[in-house]
Amino acid sequence: MKPSVLLQYILPHRFLSRIVYQATRWEWAPWKNFLIETIVRNYNVDMGQAAQPDPLAYPHFNAFFTRKLKPGARAADPDPQAILCPADGRISQSGRIRDGRIFQAKGQEYTAAELLGSEEAAVPFRNGSFATIYLSPRDYHRVHMPLEGELTGTTHVPGRIFSVAPFAVEAIPRLFARNERLVCSFEGAHGPFVSVMVGAILVSSVATVWDGLAIPPYASDIIRTDCRSRGLKLERFAEMARFNMGSTVILLLPEGYEFDNLQPQQQVVVGQRLGQWAGSV
Repeated sequence: MKPSVLLQYILPHRFLSRIVYQATRWEWAPWKNFLIETIVRNYNVDMGQAAQPDPLAYPHFNAFFTRKLKPGARAADPDPQAILCPADGRISQSGRIRDGRIFQAKGQEYTAAELLGSEEAAVPFRNGSFATIYLSPRDYHRVHMPLEGELTGTTHVPGRIFSVAPFAVEAIPRLFARNERLVCSFEGAHGPFVSVMVGAILVSSVATVWDGLAIPPYASDIIRTDCRSRGLKLERFAEMARFNMGSTVILLLPEGYEFDNLQPQQQVVVGQRLGQWAGSV
């Protein structure tokens, strides 16, 4: 086992993530400017697309990291049947869910039931499709709706907080089904779909547009919230959540949706077409 992978198993994930959560909200200018300048320089962040293009104008690092984009920086594919990319980043993997099993990386897979924390919730996706999008520190970290849908519920699944960088995804079995995550379930025009916000080491904080901060606190048991009585309908391309620091989004769609020939490590942006509804209307 490589040292970088071994370290993932022995590090105190939640302790480190709590420290980073506080550190990225510290407003002391020398500290927050150092963090922001380091990320902008090392990851070549394009601030020209941000609503506030001056990186040092943000009150703390997390405000910079979750920055808004200026109007028109992203646009939704005009085809109403198209699946929209929910986040800026790179395709980790995409394709068919085969008998409930999802491909993670060469030699690695996990089940939809493990990911969603429920055998029942996984039934509509048994032979559906999935797309996994990895967000790096340089990316826009707000997550948008791939389709129009009404929120039916959320499931906060407890777990580890392994890195979701490519080296870890290739080496750690069932990584996405082991990390702390928030499953956001929707009912769309052609059936249910889910966006899974997967936490990662140092970056395991998730907030939604309907309830605000969802993680932390970290969970010790699965927490299910029924939202069907709230009438929360989100439009296609609308913002739905954000990572306070970055991670991975996994889309699960039922049969009838098909992703295009997306390639691993392909760069993608919010709103671009990932596939389409190909079933009967």
